[in-house]
Amino acid sequence: MAAEGGGKEMNEIKTQFTTREGVYKLLTHSEYSRPNRVPFNSQGSNPVKVCFVNVNDQSGNGDRICFNVGRELYFYIYKGVKKAADLSKPIDKRIYKGTQPTCHDFNHLTATAESVSLLVGFSAGQVQLIDPIKKETSKLFNEEGLLSSQNQANSPSGTVV
Repeated sequence: MAAEGGGKEMNEIKTQFTTREGVYKLLTHSEYSRPNRVPFNSQGSNPVKVCFVNVNDQSGNGDRICFNVGRELYFYIYKGVKKAADLSKPIDKRIYKGTQPTCHDFNHLTATAESVSLLVGFSAGQVQLIDPIKKETSKLFNEEGLLSSQNQANSPSGTVV
């Protein structure tokens, strides 16, 4: 059977189509699982950031993972690549309003099974120190957003005084 206007069969499986929201394209498994693929939302979507820490707990499973998706920050027990984390049971989950996490990292030197320090940087320039195990927020730095990469670029030495 021929389709109107193109002479192609109607039963043909499309690998790409365009809508008003954007272009949808069928990806091969190797393209889809590639870690540096283009984010699904090209309108200012921030990539997911991931960091790991080992807290040396008694159970032998001391690895922890932290990652952000949009305005949400998650903290889980990490069981390795062959065993998925139980995503319904995060150790800590935080949802931020007004600003979103853009980077984060653990203090590996002070991490224990009872406490771990995590620094989180935000899109508006703030930096927050949290403990996802104790579910505590310790300090918020640069709350007014006075320090930013633009201020550093404009200073003569590249540092903020």
